[in-house]
Amino acid sequence: MNNTTKAFRGEILHFLSDPAQDESNSYQYFSDGMLVVKNGLVDKVGNAHDVLLDLEDNVTITKYDNGIMMPGFVDTHIHFPQTEIIGSYGEQLLEWLDTYTFPTEAQFGDKDFALPRAQFFLDQLLQNGTTTALVFGTVHPESVDAFFERAEKMNLRMICGKVMMDRNAPDNLTDTAQSSYDESKALIEKWHGKGRLHYAVTPRFAPTSTSEQLHKAGDLLKEYPDVFMHTHLSENENECAWVKDLFPECENYLDVYDQHGLLSKRSVFAHGIHLCDSEYQRLSDTDSSLSYCPTSNLFLGSGLFNLKKAEQYNVDVGLGTDVGGGTSFSQLQTLNEAYKIQQLRGEKLNALKSFFLATLGGAQALDLDSKIGNFEIGKEADFVVLDYQSTDLMRVRMNNAKDILEKLFVMTTLGDDRAIKATYVMGELMHDREAPTKSAL
Repeated sequence: MNNTTKAFRGEILHFLSDPAQDESNSYQYFSDGMLVVKNGLVDKVGNAHDVLLDLEDNVTITKYDNGIMMPGFVDTHIHFPQTEIIGSYGEQLLEWLDTYTFPTEAQFGDKDFALPRAQFFLDQLLQNGTTTALVFGTVHPESVDAFFERAEKMNLRMICGKVMMDRNAPDNLTDTAQSSYDESKALIEKWHGKGRLHYAVTPRFAPTSTSEQLHKAGDLLKEYPDVFMHTHLSENENECAWVKDLFPECENYLDVYDQHGLLSKRSVFAHGIHLCDSEYQRLSDTDSSLSYCPTSNLFLGSGLFNLKKAEQYNVDVGLGTDVGGGTSFSQLQTLNEAYKIQQLRGEKLNALKSFFLATLGGAQALDLDSKIGNFEIGKEADFVVLDYQSTDLMRVRMNNAKDILEKLFVMTTLGDDRAIKATYVMGELMHDREAPTKSAL
């Protein structure tokens, strides 16, 4: 970490709490703000006029006009080995796995194959303003090693895990209950807590794990209580019916994971579309989180996530792109689809709640809000600069926006990777739209 102080001036927005609970006190917005970063951490944030009074003369100030700074986006569910099958035609979940996912993932046992794809994936995240993600590897430990090697070099706060999958998958992609335990344990010892990296115990989903393997996943969580647990839950109606057949002794889909000790503060369940009230209650009781994946849910025809129900039960929700079932690395595009899903449910998703989900909400869902998610003093200075004039259409529309809330909503409607002017990690510039890095694949 560099022993330096830097300052950044421009519009600034960050969240202190969930706007759904108390909107007026949930955020801070500075029309002419200043963010001071010292040794990679937030030192000050506030109105530029006030911050300048105490700023040392030798501090470099970077000024951003016609845009807004906010904390880096948090992606709570994404698959790095699926980057190359994004936008694959014509299937729903179970058929999509067989047709596209499994053949692609089979290649990631080769670390030399995985390394450039991990780099490309991380570059894509940064180009889209995402600074933290909860990431699926493949069943191969080599995929996780490749991912963490690249993430460590870039000083990123990232979470990843080896898929545990011992049935209902091709032979070249299955492990065993014992081997998945042993390999996951070795990866935890090697990577968890190294730099800004975290490990996630990662059973793919209930249909591809035996009860024995799920018990082994639970054992890992008992042995390492500060690691994460990451899996899928109630994404697709056919999947839910399959789980009922495979685990007839369980009350519902969530109960499968519950009976194996997989629900906790650091457990993140992707999708959670087809849940009953008792499942929401149990998620709430255990402080488990849901990842809302709008582009994937629409693309695979899975269903419409019930955000209001999650709020009703006080279940933490983060935003997930779910690439490659999801169709964009962009959290802005993801929020575009989230708005439409809520419209189809007869509900409204306002811009404040949207950006909360993409920043502090995601950090809370990952139990990382003590480190990232907003600009509170002492937090890690991962942030993104959004450009109000990234396209001609955006510029014209923004000229007709009457206030910051309308500007934010336009950003979620018209924005994509072009709107990301810059991405900073621990106060260091990692993506500059004017000088983009291109990973060779």
